[in-house]
Amino acid sequence: MQTSKKNRPAVGVVFFVSVVITALIVLWGALAPNNFGVVTNRVFGYVVSDMSWFFLLAANVFLVFVIYLGLSRYGRTKLGKDDDKPDFGRLSWFAMMFQAGMGPAIIFWGLAEPLSHYDNVPFGLAEPGSQEAAGLAIQYSFFHWALHPWAIYATAGLAVAYFTHRKGEKALISAIFRPLLGDRVDGPLGKALDVLAVLAVVFGIAVALGQAGLQLTAGLGETFGLPTGVWVQLAILGLTTAAFMISATTRIEHGIKWIANISMLIAPLLLIFYFVVGPTVVQLNVLTEGIGNYLTNIVPMSFRLDAFDINTEWLGSWTVFYWSWWIAWAPYVGMFMARISRGRSIREFVGATVLAPSIVSMIWIAVFGGAALQLARNGQASDIAGTVAQSPAAGMFVFIKEYPLPILLAIITLVLLWVFFVASADSGTVVLGELSSGGSPNPKVWVRLLWGLLLAGVAAVLLVSGGLGALQKASVLIGAPFALVLLGICVAFFKTLSKERSPRVEGDARGRTTEAGDPEAPEGPEASEDPAAPGERPAERQDRAVGDEQRPDERVHLA
Repeated sequence: MQTSKKNRPAVGVVFFVSVVITALIVLWGALAPNNFGVVTNRVFGYVVSDMSWFFLLAANVFLVFVIYLGLSRYGRTKLGKDDDKPDFGRLSWFAMMFQAGMGPAIIFWGLAEPLSHYDNVPFGLAEPGSQEAAGLAIQYSFFHWALHPWAIYATAGLAVAYFTHRKGEKALISAIFRPLLGDRVDGPLGKALDVLAVLAVVFGIAVALGQAGLQLTAGLGETFGLPTGVWVQLAILGLTTAAFMISATTRIEHGIKWIANISMLIAPLLLIFYFVVGPTVVQLNVLTEGIGNYLTNIVPMSFRLDAFDINTEWLGSWTVFYWSWWIAWAPYVGMFMARISRGRSIREFVGATVLAPSIVSMIWIAVFGGAALQLARNGQASDIAGTVAQSPAAGMFVFIKEYPLPILLAIITLVLLWVFFVASADSGTVVLGELSSGGSPNPKVWVRLLWGLLLAGVAAVLLVSGGLGALQKASVLIGAPFALVLLGICVAFFKTLSKERSPRVEGDARGRTTEAGDPEAPEGPEASEDPAAPGERPAERQDRAVGDEQRPDERVHLA
């Protein structure tokens, strides 16, 4: 144990450079918030108007890539050594992955997004407030929360898990590029990749923390009449930062695991309650029809830009924002998923990180979004869609008032948000510590605490400089460069994977054929038979075997 502590990688160039850049951004936003907002607005406008096509194409590449890996012969490859066993049970494993991948965001947008699309229909495809608008609202909400985001996470997670657990590389984004860059990943180029990954994680998590802070503040305001100004938002952010920094001092098997398990206990209970007391038949209809519309239109939605009249405002606020946000989150969620997925196969990983969470997300949106749309269409809530348009964070709590036990349900929702908030930030400090400490699986506590403070600082700056709009713009800006990194990860990962599982086949003693490198290939005497060398005749092989039998002492010595 003492040796491992001595050999633990110390903080180095990546740590200092990324900390300095993050600190400078925090100071810029704190000292000159207006200038910070003007610059980010200008760059954001360029990215959305000129690079929307790139985000859409990249997201489609990631989805096709991971589905192919899961369904192909590569799916049997284990993320670890062939005899490695999983570190966590399936339920805890899935709970930790889901809270890291979505956390408070699905609570924030699961209800607010369908109502927003109902009032501001995507691409003007229907009359606002119509039945067609309601159907499109669910369809596009599924599009933004189902397969594509999880495929983006899985791209990073699969590569990190494979190179870390199976190839023995450090848990660094740069290490994945060794097949393409060679030893240059150990130099300045590799350090630059890791710094970019750190910045992507910082801004991705800061956006989530800022959104959670907005919703907690809105919830307290709607439920207890408390003020909802920026100072209240900052106070809540500060209190929650203290909580997740306390959790950051514990091991992942204790803090994050138990927080994730608690969140995955509360969330289903909340879901079941609103399914039972809500318009159950409508919610089932919404889920059924929504899945059909989503799967039928997934290809046109995945490529739609309205090329000759691009609605940059809608794209920037929704699809481009989401795709860039998921991409910015990819190193964080991917590395965290990789860390807890040793011993799982690629196929199992894809199923648990793409298919299962997509189903859960669609069910959540159908239950909450479907019920909220029913309220809006029947006029049961006082212009709930208009309220959400003004304050998306307040949507959930306006919705709660229309059901029994509103105070109790609001408190439970606030607790769930807070738990998701703490778990996401805690796991973020683990990943940031790992990335900035040379891939150390157990970064020092002070490193994690420092990153916790910087995460809170960035979230605070974004809230002060422009609230939700600033959060969205920051996500888009950092997602653009990291999308290129993710595409490179696909190339490097597939290159290495295809070499390990080459297409040649070998025959065993019973005439079956097995793929080279297949973990299911026969073991024991049949697998250890000495095949003939290339071009060697059977008689020569027999002579060589006899010669081997006459040299038992040499074989013992070599063994």
